[in-house]
Amino acid sequence: MELPFSESYKIKMVEPIRKSSREEREAWIKEAKYNLFNLRSDQVFIDLLTDSGTGAMSDRQWSAMMLGDESYAGASSYYNLKNAIKNIIGFDYFLPTHQGRAAENVLFSALVKEGDVVPGNTHFDTTKGHIEFRKATAIDCTIDEAFDTTIDHPFKGNIDLNKLEHVFQTNPKEKIPMLIVTVTCNSSGGQPVSMQNIKEVHALAKQYGIRIIFDSARFAENAYFIKTREEGYADKSIKEIVKEMYTYADGMTMSSKKDAIVNMGGFIGLREEDLFKKASQFNIIYEGFVTYGGMSGRDMNALAQGLDEGTEFDYLETRIKQVAYLGNKLKEFGVPVQEPFGGHAIFVDAKRFLPNIPKEEYIAQTLAVELYKEAGIRGVEIGTLLADRDPVTRENRYPNLELLRLAIPRRTYTNNHMDVIATALKNVYDRRDEIKNGYTILDEAPLMRHFTVELTPAVKEMAE
Repeated sequence: MELPFSESYKIKMVEPIRKSSREEREAWIKEAKYNLFNLRSDQVFIDLLTDSGTGAMSDRQWSAMMLGDESYAGASSYYNLKNAIKNIIGFDYFLPTHQGRAAENVLFSALVKEGDVVPGNTHFDTTKGHIEFRKATAIDCTIDEAFDTTIDHPFKGNIDLNKLEHVFQTNPKEKIPMLIVTVTCNSSGGQPVSMQNIKEVHALAKQYGIRIIFDSARFAENAYFIKTREEGYADKSIKEIVKEMYTYADGMTMSSKKDAIVNMGGFIGLREEDLFKKASQFNIIYEGFVTYGGMSGRDMNALAQGLDEGTEFDYLETRIKQVAYLGNKLKEFGVPVQEPFGGHAIFVDAKRFLPNIPKEEYIAQTLAVELYKEAGIRGVEIGTLLADRDPVTRENRYPNLELLRLAIPRRTYTNNHMDVIATALKNVYDRRDEIKNGYTILDEAPLMRHFTVELTPAVKEMAE
Protein backbone atom coordinates (compact mmCIF):
# COMPACT_ATOMS: atom_id res chain seq x y z
CA MET A 1 0.00 0.00 0.00
CA GLU A 2 1.30 3.45 -0.91
CA LEU A 3 1.96 5.67 2.07
CA PRO A 4 -0.29 8.77 2.39
CA PHE A 5 1.18 12.24 1.99
CA SER A 6 2.40 13.98 5.13
CA GLU A 7 3.93 17.34 6.03
CA SER A 8 7.70 17.81 5.67
CA TYR A 9 8.01 19.27 9.19
CA LYS A 10 6.97 18.63 12.78
CA ILE A 11 5.52 21.20 15.19
CA LYS A 12 7.72 22.63 17.96
CA MET A 13 5.64 25.57 19.23
CA VAL A 14 1.93 26.40 19.23
CA GLU A 15 -0.11 29.59 19.67
CA PRO A 16 -3.63 29.46 21.15
CA ILE A 17 -6.52 30.82 19.06
CA ARG A 18 -10.00 31.56 20.40
CA LYS A 19 -13.39 30.69 18.99
CA SER A 20 -16.06 33.38 19.29
CA SER A 21 -19.84 33.45 19.04
CA ARG A 22 -21.76 34.68 16.02
CA GLU A 23 -23.22 37.47 18.15
CA GLU A 24 -19.72 38.67 19.03
CA ARG A 25 -18.60 38.55 15.40
CA GLU A 26 -21.62 40.47 14.14
CA ALA A 27 -20.92 43.22 16.67
CA TRP A 28 -17.19 43.29 15.89
CA ILE A 29 -17.59 43.50 12.12
CA LYS A 30 -20.19 46.26 12.47
CA GLU A 31 -17.80 48.19 14.74
CA ALA A 32 -15.06 47.63 12.12
CA LYS A 33 -17.29 49.30 9.50
CA TYR A 34 -17.45 45.98 7.61
CA ASN A 35 -13.77 46.19 6.73
CA LEU A 36 -11.93 43.04 7.81
CA PHE A 37 -8.63 44.93 7.99
CA ASN A 38 -10.11 46.85 10.94
CA LEU A 39 -10.65 43.72 13.04
CA ARG A 40 -8.32 42.94 15.93
CA SER A 41 -6.41 39.69 15.50
CA ASP A 42 -7.95 38.24 18.66
CA GLN A 43 -11.37 38.66 17.03
CA VAL A 44 -10.34 36.23 14.30
CA PHE A 45 -10.31 32.43 14.60
CA ILE A 46 -8.58 31.45 11.32
CA ASP A 47 -6.76 34.34 9.67
CA LEU A 48 -6.51 34.10 5.89
CA LEU A 49 -6.28 37.84 5.26
CA THR A 50 -2.80 37.37 3.80
CA ASP A 51 0.10 34.95 3.58
CA SER A 52 2.47 37.93 3.89
CA GLY A 53 4.59 37.77 7.03
CA THR A 54 2.19 35.33 8.70
CA GLY A 55 4.12 32.08 8.22
CA ALA A 56 5.97 30.07 10.87
CA MET A 57 9.75 30.39 10.71
CA SER A 58 11.91 27.31 11.10
CA ASP A 59 14.34 26.43 13.90
CA ARG A 60 17.18 27.30 11.53
CA GLN A 61 15.72 30.71 10.81
CA TRP A 62 15.32 31.44 14.53
CA SER A 63 18.90 30.27 15.08
CA ALA A 64 20.12 32.56 12.31
CA MET A 65 18.40 35.50 14.01
CA MET A 66 20.49 34.95 17.12
CA LEU A 67 23.60 35.55 14.99
CA GLY A 68 22.32 38.83 13.54
CA ASP A 69 24.92 41.57 13.13
CA GLU A 70 23.28 44.90 13.95
CA SER A 71 26.12 47.10 12.67
CA TYR A 72 24.79 50.17 10.85
CA ALA A 73 27.11 49.72 7.86
CA GLY A 74 28.70 46.61 6.39
CA ALA A 75 27.08 44.09 8.73
CA SER A 76 27.91 40.41 8.17
CA SER A 77 24.14 39.79 7.92
CA TYR A 78 24.05 42.01 4.81
CA TYR A 79 26.72 39.88 3.18
CA ASN A 80 24.91 36.67 4.16
CA LEU A 81 21.84 37.96 2.35
CA LYS A 82 23.86 39.26 -0.60
CA ASN A 83 25.43 35.83 -1.05
CA ALA A 84 22.09 34.04 -0.78
CA ILE A 85 20.55 36.29 -3.46
CA LYS A 86 23.53 35.79 -5.76
CA ASN A 87 23.61 32.02 -5.28
CA ILE A 88 19.87 31.35 -5.52
CA ILE A 89 18.62 34.09 -7.87
CA GLY A 90 21.74 35.33 -9.62
CA PHE A 91 21.76 39.12 -9.20
CA ASP A 92 25.05 40.88 -8.43
CA TYR A 93 23.44 44.06 -7.10
CA PHE A 94 20.79 44.23 -4.40
CA LEU A 95 19.25 46.68 -1.96
CA PRO A 96 17.52 45.55 1.24
CA THR A 97 14.17 47.17 2.10
CA HIS A 98 11.78 46.65 4.97
CA GLN A 99 9.13 45.02 2.76
CA GLY A 100 7.94 44.58 -0.82
CA ARG A 101 6.06 47.83 -1.31
CA ALA A 102 9.14 49.66 -0.03
CA ALA A 103 11.16 47.94 -2.74
CA GLU A 104 8.59 49.13 -5.28
CA ASN A 105 8.74 52.66 -3.89
CA VAL A 106 12.53 52.80 -4.17
CA LEU A 107 12.78 51.24 -7.63
CA PHE A 108 9.82 53.10 -9.11
CA SER A 109 11.19 56.38 -7.77
CA ALA A 110 14.24 55.72 -9.92
CA LEU A 111 12.31 54.58 -13.01
CA VAL A 112 8.70 55.80 -13.29
CA LYS A 113 7.67 59.34 -14.22
CA GLU A 114 4.43 61.09 -15.11
CA GLY A 115 2.94 59.92 -18.40
CA ASP A 116 4.73 56.56 -18.44
CA VAL A 117 3.01 53.23 -19.11
CA VAL A 118 3.95 50.02 -17.33
CA PRO A 119 2.61 46.81 -18.91
CA GLY A 120 2.41 43.54 -16.99
CA ASN A 121 0.24 40.62 -15.93
CA THR A 122 -2.44 42.02 -13.60
CA HIS A 123 -0.37 44.27 -11.35
CA PHE A 124 -1.12 43.83 -7.65
CA ASP A 125 -2.67 46.67 -5.67
CA THR A 126 0.52 48.19 -4.23
CA THR A 127 2.28 47.89 -7.58
CA LYS A 128 -0.53 49.66 -9.39
CA GLY A 129 -0.76 52.18 -6.55
CA HIS A 130 2.92 53.11 -6.83
CA ILE A 131 2.54 53.49 -10.60
CA GLU A 132 -0.60 55.63 -10.44
CA PHE A 133 0.75 57.70 -7.56
CA ARG A 134 3.43 58.83 -10.03
CA LYS A 135 0.71 59.69 -12.59
CA ALA A 136 1.68 56.78 -14.82
CA THR A 137 -0.57 53.99 -16.15
CA ALA A 138 -0.49 50.25 -15.48
CA ILE A 139 -1.64 48.19 -18.47
CA ASP A 140 -2.84 44.62 -17.93
CA CYS A 141 -1.62 42.19 -20.60
CA THR A 142 -2.67 38.91 -18.96
CA ILE A 143 -4.06 36.14 -21.17
CA ASP A 144 -7.87 36.08 -21.44
CA GLU A 145 -8.09 32.58 -19.94
CA ALA A 146 -7.10 34.04 -16.56
CA PHE A 147 -10.47 35.77 -16.28
CA ASP A 148 -12.60 32.62 -16.64
CA THR A 149 -12.44 30.68 -13.38
CA THR A 150 -13.88 27.55 -15.03
CA ILE A 151 -11.05 27.09 -17.57
CA ASP A 152 -8.33 24.64 -16.53
CA HIS A 153 -5.26 26.38 -18.02
CA PRO A 154 -1.98 25.42 -16.29
CA PHE A 155 -0.42 28.89 -16.54
CA LYS A 156 -3.12 31.53 -16.15
CA GLY A 157 -0.48 34.06 -15.11
CA ASN A 158 0.94 34.15 -18.64
CA ILE A 159 1.27 37.40 -20.56
CA ASP A 160 -0.53 37.70 -23.91
CA LEU A 161 2.22 38.51 -26.41
CA ASN A 162 -0.17 40.29 -28.78
CA LYS A 163 -1.46 42.57 -26.02
CA LEU A 164 2.11 43.26 -24.91
CA GLU A 165 3.39 44.04 -28.39
CA HIS A 166 0.45 46.41 -28.92
CA VAL A 167 1.65 48.39 -25.89
CA PHE A 168 5.21 48.42 -27.26
CA GLN A 169 4.04 49.53 -30.71
CA THR A 170 1.68 52.28 -29.55
CA ASN A 171 3.94 53.94 -26.98
CA PRO A 172 7.43 55.41 -27.42
CA LYS A 173 10.19 53.37 -25.80
CA GLU A 174 11.13 56.21 -23.45
CA LYS A 175 7.59 56.08 -21.99
CA ILE A 176 7.93 52.40 -21.02
CA PRO A 177 10.40 52.25 -18.11
CA MET A 178 9.83 48.53 -17.56
CA LEU A 179 7.63 45.51 -18.06
CA ILE A 180 6.52 43.84 -14.81
CA VAL A 181 6.13 40.06 -14.72
CA THR A 182 4.41 38.96 -11.51
CA VAL A 183 5.35 35.42 -10.45
CA THR A 184 2.98 34.00 -9.40
CA CYS A 185 0.23 36.38 -10.48
CA ASN A 186 -1.71 37.12 -7.30
CA SER A 187 -4.63 39.13 -8.67
CA SER A 188 -5.60 36.44 -11.20
CA GLY A 189 -5.71 33.78 -8.50
CA GLY A 190 -2.12 33.00 -7.54
CA GLN A 191 -1.55 31.69 -11.06
CA PRO A 192 1.91 30.82 -12.40
CA VAL A 193 3.78 32.01 -15.48
CA SER A 194 5.34 29.29 -17.63
CA MET A 195 9.03 29.26 -18.47
CA GLN A 196 8.09 29.25 -22.15
CA ASN A 197 6.05 32.43 -21.69
CA ILE A 198 8.87 34.03 -19.70
CA LYS A 199 11.26 33.26 -22.57
CA GLU A 200 8.89 34.64 -25.20
CA VAL A 201 8.17 37.78 -23.20
CA HIS A 202 11.90 38.30 -22.70
CA ALA A 203 12.58 37.96 -26.44
CA LEU A 204 9.82 40.44 -27.32
CA ALA A 205 10.89 42.95 -24.68
CA LYS A 206 14.51 42.81 -25.81
CA GLN A 207 13.39 43.32 -29.41
CA TYR A 208 11.89 46.65 -28.31
CA GLY A 209 14.61 47.47 -25.79
CA ILE A 210 12.35 47.27 -22.72
CA ARG A 211 13.61 46.37 -19.23
CA ILE A 212 12.00 43.37 -17.47
CA ILE A 213 11.35 43.43 -13.73
CA PHE A 214 9.94 40.41 -11.87
CA ASP A 215 7.52 41.04 -8.99
CA SER A 216 8.91 38.07 -7.08
CA ALA A 217 6.88 37.65 -3.89
CA ARG A 218 6.00 34.05 -4.79
CA PHE A 219 8.75 33.14 -7.25
CA ALA A 220 9.46 29.76 -5.61
CA GLU A 221 5.81 28.71 -5.91
CA ASN A 222 6.00 29.70 -9.57
CA ALA A 223 9.06 27.46 -9.98
CA TYR A 224 7.16 24.58 -8.33
CA PHE A 225 4.38 24.87 -10.92
CA ILE A 226 6.91 24.96 -13.74
CA LYS A 227 8.44 21.75 -12.36
CA THR A 228 5.10 19.98 -11.95
CA ARG A 229 3.20 21.31 -14.97
CA GLU A 230 5.65 22.23 -17.74
CA GLU A 231 7.28 19.72 -20.06
CA GLY A 232 11.03 19.36 -19.66
CA TYR A 233 11.29 20.50 -16.02
CA ALA A 234 10.17 17.47 -13.99
CA ASP A 235 13.75 16.36 -13.32
CA LYS A 236 15.11 19.82 -12.51
CA SER A 237 15.40 21.07 -8.93
CA ILE A 238 13.49 24.14 -7.75
CA LYS A 239 16.78 26.02 -7.40
CA GLU A 240 17.76 25.16 -10.99
CA ILE A 241 14.40 26.39 -12.26
CA VAL A 242 14.65 29.60 -10.22
CA LYS A 243 18.13 30.30 -11.57
CA GLU A 244 16.86 29.85 -15.15
CA MET A 245 13.79 32.05 -14.56
CA TYR A 246 15.93 34.99 -13.53
CA THR A 247 18.24 34.78 -16.53
CA TYR A 248 15.29 36.40 -18.33
CA ALA A 249 14.95 39.31 -15.87
CA ASP A 250 16.85 42.60 -15.60
CA GLY A 251 15.75 43.07 -12.01
CA MET A 252 13.27 42.16 -9.33
CA THR A 253 11.34 43.44 -6.35
CA MET A 254 10.71 41.03 -3.52
CA SER A 255 8.31 40.96 -0.63
CA SER A 256 10.28 38.45 1.41
CA LYS A 257 7.31 37.96 3.73
CA LYS A 258 5.95 35.38 1.30
CA ASP A 259 8.34 32.86 -0.26
CA ALA A 260 11.26 33.67 2.04
CA ILE A 261 8.98 32.85 5.02
CA VAL A 262 9.91 35.82 7.22
CA ASN A 263 7.73 38.21 9.19
CA MET A 264 9.29 41.36 7.72
CA GLY A 265 11.66 42.20 4.89
CA GLY A 266 12.16 42.78 1.19
CA PHE A 267 14.77 43.65 -1.38
CA ILE A 268 15.56 44.81 -4.91
CA GLY A 269 17.80 42.72 -7.17
CA LEU A 270 19.42 44.28 -10.26
CA ARG A 271 21.85 43.60 -13.09
CA GLU A 272 22.52 47.22 -14.09
CA GLU A 273 25.11 49.02 -11.99
CA ASP A 274 23.88 52.45 -13.09
CA LEU A 275 20.31 51.69 -12.03
CA PHE A 276 21.61 50.25 -8.77
CA LYS A 277 23.43 53.52 -8.04
CA LYS A 278 20.38 55.60 -8.87
CA ALA A 279 18.07 53.43 -6.75
CA SER A 280 20.60 53.51 -3.89
CA GLN A 281 19.96 57.22 -3.45
CA PHE A 282 16.26 56.61 -2.92
CA ASN A 283 17.00 53.65 -0.67
CA ILE A 284 19.02 55.93 1.62
CA ILE A 285 16.26 58.57 1.59
CA TYR A 286 13.33 56.21 2.24
CA GLU A 287 14.74 53.09 3.90
CA GLY A 288 18.19 53.47 5.44
CA PHE A 289 21.81 52.89 4.50
CA VAL A 290 22.37 50.58 1.53
CA THR A 291 23.61 47.71 3.71
CA TYR A 292 20.53 47.51 5.91
CA GLY A 293 17.72 49.39 4.14
CA GLY A 294 15.17 49.30 6.93
CA MET A 295 16.01 45.77 8.07
CA SER A 296 17.71 44.58 11.23
CA GLY A 297 20.65 42.22 10.91
CA ARG A 298 18.70 39.39 12.51
CA ASP A 299 15.92 39.78 9.94
CA MET A 300 18.42 39.70 7.07
CA ASN A 301 19.86 36.48 8.48
CA ALA A 302 16.40 34.90 8.73
CA LEU A 303 15.64 36.04 5.18
CA ALA A 304 18.84 34.51 3.78
CA GLN A 305 17.99 31.18 5.44
CA GLY A 306 14.37 31.44 4.29
CA LEU A 307 15.39 31.89 0.65
CA ASP A 308 17.24 28.60 0.90
CA GLU A 309 14.41 26.73 2.63
CA GLY A 310 11.73 28.27 0.45
CA THR A 311 13.33 26.93 -2.73
CA GLU A 312 13.34 23.29 -1.59
CA PHE A 313 10.82 20.94 -3.22
CA ASP A 314 9.71 19.12 -0.04
CA TYR A 315 8.71 22.37 1.63
CA LEU A 316 6.90 23.65 -1.46
CA GLU A 317 5.08 20.36 -2.01
CA THR A 318 3.75 20.45 1.56
CA ARG A 319 2.71 24.08 1.23
CA ILE A 320 0.98 23.84 -2.16
CA LYS A 321 -0.72 20.51 -1.43
CA GLN A 322 -2.36 22.06 1.63
CA VAL A 323 -3.77 24.83 -0.56
CA ALA A 324 -5.02 22.19 -3.00
CA TYR A 325 -6.55 20.21 -0.12
CA LEU A 326 -8.75 23.20 0.70
CA GLY A 327 -9.55 23.77 -2.96
CA ASN A 328 -10.66 20.17 -3.47
CA LYS A 329 -12.86 20.29 -0.35
CA LEU A 330 -14.58 23.40 -1.69
CA LYS A 331 -15.08 21.80 -5.10
CA GLU A 332 -16.68 18.78 -3.41
CA PHE A 333 -19.14 21.19 -1.78
CA GLY A 334 -19.89 22.88 -5.12
CA VAL A 335 -18.28 26.18 -4.14
CA PRO A 336 -17.05 28.00 -7.30
CA VAL A 337 -13.30 28.66 -7.21
CA GLN A 338 -10.57 29.74 -9.59
CA GLU A 339 -9.12 26.67 -11.29
CA PRO A 340 -6.54 25.33 -11.35
CA PHE A 341 -5.69 26.18 -7.74
CA GLY A 342 -3.00 28.76 -7.16
CA GLY A 343 0.08 28.40 -5.00
CA HIS A 344 -0.64 30.55 -1.95
CA ALA A 345 -4.41 30.82 -1.77
CA ILE A 346 -7.78 29.59 -2.90
CA PHE A 347 -9.77 32.26 -4.75
CA VAL A 348 -13.55 31.94 -4.52
CA ASP A 349 -15.48 33.28 -7.53
CA ALA A 350 -17.81 35.70 -5.77
CA LYS A 351 -19.84 36.51 -8.90
CA ARG A 352 -20.82 32.87 -9.28
CA PHE A 353 -21.26 32.46 -5.51
CA LEU A 354 -23.51 35.52 -4.98
CA PRO A 355 -25.23 36.28 -8.32
CA ASN A 356 -27.92 38.33 -6.54
CA ILE A 357 -25.53 41.02 -5.34
CA PRO A 358 -25.12 43.93 -7.79
CA LYS A 359 -21.54 44.82 -8.68
CA GLU A 360 -22.06 48.30 -7.21
CA GLU A 361 -22.47 46.69 -3.77
CA TYR A 362 -19.03 44.98 -3.71
CA ILE A 363 -19.77 41.31 -4.25
CA ALA A 364 -16.52 39.81 -2.99
CA GLN A 365 -16.48 42.03 0.09
CA THR A 366 -20.01 40.91 0.87
CA LEU A 367 -18.89 37.30 0.72
CA ALA A 368 -15.87 38.03 2.90
CA VAL A 369 -18.10 39.56 5.58
CA GLU A 370 -20.51 36.62 5.47
CA LEU A 371 -17.66 34.11 5.92
CA TYR A 372 -16.38 36.04 8.92
CA LYS A 373 -19.83 36.12 10.51
CA GLU A 374 -20.21 32.39 9.88
CA ALA A 375 -17.01 31.14 11.52
CA GLY A 376 -14.59 33.94 12.41
CA ILE A 377 -12.54 33.32 9.26
CA ARG A 378 -10.91 36.42 7.79
CA GLY A 379 -10.27 36.46 4.05
CA VAL A 380 -9.73 39.42 1.75
CA GLU A 381 -11.56 40.92 -1.22
CA ILE A 382 -9.77 40.90 -4.56
CA GLY A 383 -12.38 42.78 -6.54
CA THR A 384 -13.89 46.22 -7.04
CA LEU A 385 -12.72 47.68 -3.72
CA LEU A 386 -9.15 46.65 -4.48
CA ALA A 387 -9.43 47.76 -8.12
CA ASP A 388 -10.02 51.29 -6.82
CA ARG A 389 -11.32 54.22 -8.85
CA ASP A 390 -10.17 55.42 -12.23
CA PRO A 391 -7.65 58.17 -11.50
CA VAL A 392 -9.21 60.44 -14.14
CA THR A 393 -12.98 59.84 -13.97
CA ARG A 394 -13.03 58.77 -10.28
CA GLU A 395 -15.58 56.13 -11.20
CA ASN A 396 -15.33 52.61 -9.78
CA ARG A 397 -13.26 50.21 -11.87
CA TYR A 398 -15.12 46.90 -12.15
CA PRO A 399 -12.59 44.10 -12.74
CA ASN A 400 -13.33 40.96 -14.73
CA LEU A 401 -12.99 38.88 -11.58
CA GLU A 402 -14.60 39.39 -8.17
CA LEU A 403 -12.68 37.08 -5.88
CA LEU A 404 -12.56 36.23 -2.19
CA ARG A 405 -8.94 35.29 -1.50
CA LEU A 406 -8.26 32.74 1.22
CA ALA A 407 -4.49 33.13 1.66
CA ILE A 408 -2.92 30.25 3.59
CA PRO A 409 -0.04 31.19 5.94
CA ARG A 410 3.00 28.95 5.54
CA ARG A 411 3.53 26.13 8.05
CA THR A 412 0.86 27.64 10.32
CA TYR A 413 -2.49 25.80 10.12
CA THR A 414 -3.35 22.10 9.89
CA ASN A 415 -5.71 20.39 7.48
CA ASN A 416 -8.29 20.34 10.28
CA HIS A 417 -8.37 24.12 9.93
CA MET A 418 -8.86 23.67 6.17
CA ASP A 419 -11.88 21.45 6.92
CA VAL A 420 -13.38 24.19 9.11
CA ILE A 421 -12.86 26.78 6.35
CA ALA A 422 -14.46 24.55 3.72
CA THR A 423 -17.45 23.70 5.88
CA ALA A 424 -18.00 27.34 6.82
CA LEU A 425 -18.04 28.36 3.16
CA LYS A 426 -20.41 25.52 2.36
CA ASN A 427 -22.75 26.81 5.04
CA VAL A 428 -22.69 30.27 3.49
CA TYR A 429 -23.13 28.75 0.01
CA ASP A 430 -26.16 26.78 1.16
CA ARG A 431 -27.88 30.02 2.23
CA ARG A 432 -26.57 32.16 -0.64
CA ASP A 433 -30.08 32.91 -1.95
CA GLU A 434 -30.87 34.65 1.35
CA ILE A 435 -27.98 37.12 0.83
CA LYS A 436 -29.55 39.83 -1.31
CA ASN A 437 -27.75 43.03 -0.35
CA GLY A 438 -24.15 44.14 -0.20
CA TYR A 439 -22.48 47.33 1.03
CA THR A 440 -21.95 50.96 0.16
CA ILE A 441 -18.99 53.18 0.98
CA LEU A 442 -19.12 55.65 3.85
CA ASP A 443 -15.52 56.84 3.61
CA GLU A 444 -12.50 55.96 1.45
CA ALA A 445 -8.93 57.03 0.80
CA PRO A 446 -8.08 58.40 -2.66
CA LEU A 447 -5.62 55.55 -3.34
CA MET A 448 -5.50 51.90 -2.22
CA ARG A 449 -8.80 52.44 -0.45
CA HIS A 450 -9.52 48.82 0.45
CA PHE A 451 -7.10 48.90 3.38
CA THR A 452 -9.01 51.58 5.30
CA VAL A 453 -12.42 51.87 3.62
CA GLU A 454 -15.51 52.21 5.82
CA LEU A 455 -18.70 50.52 4.66
CA THR A 456 -22.34 50.28 5.63
CA PRO A 457 -25.04 47.77 4.58
CA ALA A 458 -26.68 48.80 1.32
CA VAL A 459 -30.16 48.41 2.82
CA LYS A 460 -30.89 50.33 6.05
CA GLU A 461 -32.94 47.50 7.54
CA MET A 462 -29.83 45.27 7.54
CA ALA A 463 -28.00 47.74 9.75
CA GLU A 464 -30.66 47.72 12.47
